[in-house]
Amino acid sequence: MVVFPKSRFGWRLTHAAYAEGMPSTPARRCHAVLDPLHTLIYFAPEAEEAFTEIGLRPGRMTYFASRAAPMGAVSAGVVTATFFNFSPDLVARHIPRAWTLADPETIVTTRFQVADKVLRRLLGDDVADSEEVEEAATLAQRAAQVCAPQGRPLYAAHADLEYPTQPLTSLWHSITLLREYRGDGHLAALLDAKLSGLDALISHQATGKSFTQEFAQASRGWSAELWAAGVAGLQERGLMDETRGLTEAGQELRQGIEDRTDDMAREPYESLGESDLARLSELGHGLTRRVQAAGAFPAGTFAAAAAGET
Repeated sequence: MVVFPKSRFGWRLTHAAYAEGMPSTPARRCHAVLDPLHTLIYFAPEAEEAFTEIGLRPGRMTYFASRAAPMGAVSAGVVTATFFNFSPDLVARHIPRAWTLADPETIVTTRFQVADKVLRRLLGDDVADSEEVEEAATLAQRAAQVCAPQGRPLYAAHADLEYPTQPLTSLWHSITLLREYRGDGHLAALLDAKLSGLDALISHQATGKSFTQEFAQASRGWSAELWAAGVAGLQERGLMDETRGLTEAGQELRQGIEDRTDDMAREPYESLGESDLARLSELGHGLTRRVQAAGAFPAGTFAAAAAGET
C-alpha cells in the first residue's frame, strides 16, 4: 500500500483512501477534489454579508453579480447564456439591476476578499498560510495558465483579472479559472446533446450525484410546473422513466456528456505531468476534506459529497 508523506494537515492519505469514490482519470480526479474549494464561497454567510455591504441585495443577486462581474455590466441574456441552467426569469430579476447598485470592479475586489476570509475561517490560519497551500497555489496556477480563451467566454473574463499574489487567494483564483474553463466546455457538450438548461439540471439531478431536487429547483428558479414539463420532455425522449430515474439511454447520454467534458478539460491538468498532477490532487483532497469537516456546505444541499456540473 502506498502511503503519502505526512502533511501539516495532520493526517496521512493512503492510496486506497485517496482513490475511494474518486473519478478514474487523474485530470477528472483533480477537478473533483479542487472544485469544492471554489464552490464553498456560494454557501458562506460572509459572502452575502460583504456583497450587501457594497449595495447588492441579499439572495441570488449576490451570486449572479459576483460570478458575472468579471464580464462587466453584462445583460441578463449574457448571464443566462453563460450560467445556462438558471431560469431566465430569475436572472432577469437581478441582472442588470445589480450593476446600478454596485459596479463590477468593486464586486470583483470584494469577491477576492470574501474568498480569503471564508477559506481562512474554514482552514484556520495555520493551514491557510502553510507551505502546502503555497505549493498547491503554484501548481494550480501552472495548470490554469495552459487554458486558452477561445470558445470559453466565462473563463476568458475571469482570466483577464489580475492574478492575486497571496497564495491562498491565488489558489482560489486558479481553481476558479480551471472550473470556468471546464464549465464552458461542459455547456458545449450539453448543447451538442440537445439539452436545454432545464433538461441538463433535471437529468444531472437524476444521477444522484448533484443537488437534491428541492435545492436544484429552488436555487435555479424553476417552478414546479416547469420542472414537471421538463421531466415530461425527457420522458418523451426516452431519457427518463416513469419513476423520474434515468433510463439506460439517459445514463449513456449523461456519461457521454461527462466524457466529452473531461476530454475538453484535461489538457491544463495533464500539462503538469503525472507526478505534479498527483501532488496537486493530494493537496486539494486534504484541503477539501478540511473545509467539508468545518461545515462549508449546508446539510441537505447535495445528494452526494461534492457538487458536479449540470
